[in-house]
Amino acid sequence: MMKRLGKSTMFAMLALVMLLGSLPAVAQGERMEAQPSGGAMIADAVVARPLLAAATVGGTAIFLVSLPFTALGGNVDGAAETLIKTPAEAAFRRCLGCKVSRRADEM
Repeated sequence: MMKRLGKSTMFAMLALVMLLGSLPAVAQGERMEAQPSGGAMIADAVVARPLLAAATVGGTAIFLVSLPFTALGGNVDGAAETLIKTPAEAAFRRCLGCKVSRRADEM
C-alpha cells in the first residue's frame, strides 16, 4: 500500500492524524492554564517568586549601573521595561501559579 500512495502522501496523512489527535490535548492545556493546580501554586510561591524578586533587584542594579550609557543612547524606557518592569510584573502582579503576568481579576 505504501508504494501505491507514495511516501509524501503517507507523510501528509500521518501529519494530519497527529495534528488532529493533538487538538484535544491543546484544548485541555488551555483549560488547565485558566485554573492552576495546587502543585503549580506551591512551586510558584516557593521557587519562582523568590527567583523573580531577586531578578527584579538584580535588574534594578544593572539598570542603575548602565543608566548613563542608556541615557546617552536614548533607550532608557526599553532598558527599564526589560530589566525592571518585566520581572517585577511576573513576580508581583500575576496570580499564583499562572504563567501570564496579569492579575486574577483581569483574566
